[in-house]
Amino acid sequence: MDAVACSPSRNNLSLPFHAILSMPASSAKKIQDISGHDFIEIIGAREHNLKNISVSFPRNKLVVLTGISGSGKSSLAFDTIYAEGQRRYMESFSAYARSFIGNLERPDVDKINGLSPVISIEQKTTSRNPRSTVGTVTEIYDFMRLLFARAGEAFSYINGDKMVRQSEEQILDALINNFSGKKLIVLAPIIKGRKGHYRELFVQVRKQGYTKVRVDGEVMDITAKMQLDRFKIHDIEIVVDRIVPDASDRFRIGQSINTALKEGKGVIMVQPASDKSTAGKDDSGRAHHFSKFLMDPKTGLSYDEPAPNNFSFNSPYGACPNCHGLGQIEEITEESVIPDKKLSISRGGILPLGEYRDIWIFKKVEAILKRYKLTLTTPIQDIPKDALKVLLYGDEMPVAVASVKYPGTEWNTKFEGIVNFLQKQKDEGSDAIRKWVDDFTITKVCPECHGARLKKESLHFKIDGKNIAELAELNIDALKKWFDGLESRISDKQNQIAVEVLKEIRKRIGFLLDVGLDYLHLNRPLRTLSGGEAQRIRLATQIGTQLVGVLYILDEPSIGLHARDNAKLIKALKDLRDLGNSVIVVEHDKEMMLEADYIIDVGPGAGRHGGYIVAEGDPKTFLKIDSTTAKYLSGKIGINYSKDKRKGSGETLLLTGATGNNLKNVDLQIALGTLVCITGVSGSGKSTLIHETLFPILNQHFFNSRQEPLPYKKIDGLKLIDKVIEVDQSPIGRTPRSNPATYTGVFTDIRDLFSNMPEAKIRGYKTGRFSFNVKGGRCETCEGAGLRLIEMEFLPDVYVPCETCKGKRYNRETLEVRFKGKSISDVLDMTVEEAITFFDKLPRILRKIQTLGEVGLGYISLGQHATTLSGGEAQRVKLATELSKRDTGKTLYILDEPTTGLHFQDISHLLDVLQKLVDKGNTVLVIEHNMDVIKSADHIIDLGPEGGAKGGRIIAKGTPEEVSKNPASYTGKFLKPELV
Repeated sequence: MDAVACSPSRNNLSLPFHAILSMPASSAKKIQDISGHDFIEIIGAREHNLKNISVSFPRNKLVVLTGISGSGKSSLAFDTIYAEGQRRYMESFSAYARSFIGNLERPDVDKINGLSPVISIEQKTTSRNPRSTVGTVTEIYDFMRLLFARAGEAFSYINGDKMVRQSEEQILDALINNFSGKKLIVLAPIIKGRKGHYRELFVQVRKQGYTKVRVDGEVMDITAKMQLDRFKIHDIEIVVDRIVPDASDRFRIGQSINTALKEGKGVIMVQPASDKSTAGKDDSGRAHHFSKFLMDPKTGLSYDEPAPNNFSFNSPYGACPNCHGLGQIEEITEESVIPDKKLSISRGGILPLGEYRDIWIFKKVEAILKRYKLTLTTPIQDIPKDALKVLLYGDEMPVAVASVKYPGTEWNTKFEGIVNFLQKQKDEGSDAIRKWVDDFTITKVCPECHGARLKKESLHFKIDGKNIAELAELNIDALKKWFDGLESRISDKQNQIAVEVLKEIRKRIGFLLDVGLDYLHLNRPLRTLSGGEAQRIRLATQIGTQLVGVLYILDEPSIGLHARDNAKLIKALKDLRDLGNSVIVVEHDKEMMLEADYIIDVGPGAGRHGGYIVAEGDPKTFLKIDSTTAKYLSGKIGINYSKDKRKGSGETLLLTGATGNNLKNVDLQIALGTLVCITGVSGSGKSTLIHETLFPILNQHFFNSRQEPLPYKKIDGLKLIDKVIEVDQSPIGRTPRSNPATYTGVFTDIRDLFSNMPEAKIRGYKTGRFSFNVKGGRCETCEGAGLRLIEMEFLPDVYVPCETCKGKRYNRETLEVRFKGKSISDVLDMTVEEAITFFDKLPRILRKIQTLGEVGLGYISLGQHATTLSGGEAQRVKLATELSKRDTGKTLYILDEPTTGLHFQDISHLLDVLQKLVDKGNTVLVIEHNMDVIKSADHIIDLGPEGGAKGGRIIAKGTPEEVSKNPASYTGKFLKPELV
């Protein structure tokens, strides 16, 4: 190979280029030699469905890989080019280091020339960690922590006064100037607000030569065996000296201050002394505090010297101690345990107990109720508060419960309370028990930090009147405006400290604005972002690194981006290219393709019908080629849509007064029996309105879901629909054992079919024999996985086909049962397209498989691992599962960007499926930016006008033609040319 590619693991997007410095000289030379190649050349690629293809494209250009879904784009970009780059990077490590890194599979390709260090920016890499936020990923928050630690001004959280720090010289001057001629006691605080008897402490202080201490405001002599009440909170100071400040005695007073500061670890107190003996209660004046560190002179409150980790919610030095830096706490409350107080306990009013059974816990509850002359059939709303408190939180009074085993006797036991029991199980129970307890847990904003995540000391460091948490809650656009001109609003000293940090912060904020993410705020958890948003954040981060000579591979970065913001994304990619990098984008977006330097079209079909390079060239050359993609781009063919829009059934679902997140008292009216498209610029409030408000309302109504909707006033028309189905892009399974056949349920029917084969009946095989997840029919060597993990001592771990079953998952006896000459393993290996033909005489199985084909998944195999499916493919598997069920004609379907990963031709097929659903009387609600879907909708609801705080309103609604004429709608502006 000609070059060493440097790349991290596929899920880690930061490129550790410092590793290059430690590479062998030969490897470093190879990297330098890359500049001699003008093209990246792939020869003989055969990964997955690629047909031994060879292709080359120019370096340092923006290259788009396109083609219909399943044609082999990702196989070429990620499984071949990226995988080889990753392998070459790992090869630079020692064998010992590689044994810890993991699998280093060589992609099935003959040769790749001109390959640069590779960075992959995918959609699947979104962190699910609640501590990972927009601010931490982009490093903006890290620089802000440094800014506040070095240039922040501290204020007291008690009275709001500014904290001060003083040198020994300043403290001495203050005593002489403010207390000249007055008798003072110099005190060194050693204990503040802590319990204990402190006998050993007094012995130690006496050994140091001190004879007096001040305990809880009273000066006293240190006596033998002196100790305090161990259960009370105490303040203890050493009496270091008695002085009368005077300029002539400056040296002696300075020595006393120096000694007190050492004993008090940087803090001293001075107490005006009374004329009477200092052995009694000193009430001649309050103590005055001085400190070398930050301190409030009035109250004596002191802060530690600020460091960047004091402003980190991921560090114990900065995180709120109540919520540990999450900003939220989980609680088991009366409302979560008793959702309906009209019910009695015997009818399941206390949710964790369920309905009455003859078990010990109900006997205890019954005995407690007897104290209050109540029974298990009493409605909970009629149970007094003190009785309910005992049931939920317990008390010390023993509960007498009649013994079942020994009639006539009673057991006296204590009742810990249902909430206390649940909390104990949440802390100490098994995973299954904890999952059960989660059903009775609600998440609420932390009452101590109010969602700011930081401890109160950290929140009282401010710059220009704002603390770091307040800045983290501003959207990126507002944050930019706050940082603009900050130098004129802070002191000269702060300016000198902050100048370089401010440059870095502004640069990174600019990159986020460049990719159209102005509506996000730094505290936004990364797990709440869409795949496209997370990918664009990483793109902005990579632009900020200013790396040169790198090959970037992106997976549909335009997902979730409104047409208005697409130009920003394209400009950001071109900026990355202009730095001296090569950029490969797997994309279906029309504007992206036309703006690219080079286009490669993979096809002509999907799955086994794809894997060829059908067209390539710059956009002008590409448009002249006779390929499906080129025809759609040039306008020779297009997606058909009807100009005659449905009016619907005449009935509506009306949501009134939605105010969650950035919504401005929105009223949403959905015409039932139509295809409705919710659109708007990124961050305008679409997901808040549909996924976080409407869907939870419907889910609670139909399925008693515990998910709480965001605030709204009321909803009308629930009786007009009979169920709601949400089809999102979350994975259909997180393990390789989940696959399209198991998720859709068709595998159960297939197993039933095989169990009814004559051979199976003769052998006595039941349905379970044909499951690869249970013992019996599966291969026990690999436990039905078909693969085995081989751990290598000094080489990477590798997955190899099971040597017993050869990857078939089942044992020999199970595979001997056949249908039409095919074993159940053969069926799992079939593509959906092949399975449709194979099961054409079995309508029960055929219906479910056909729906997979109808949503454009004819190329995937029935047994394909769920972990290998993209977000768009997983969503279409879910859609196919729902489509295969019998619909009632009164169902509301909610889909979130179903065009993700779809080629123009696949979008046409998808729209046909959705239109058929609506034709049966159902209502389909689609959140979408794709203009082909928008123009095909019966009714459009456009949110905006901007993202974040400037959005949250419905600015246009009506048919596509009506919205296209609305001057306030960005969607209408881009929709108008599509309707010609």
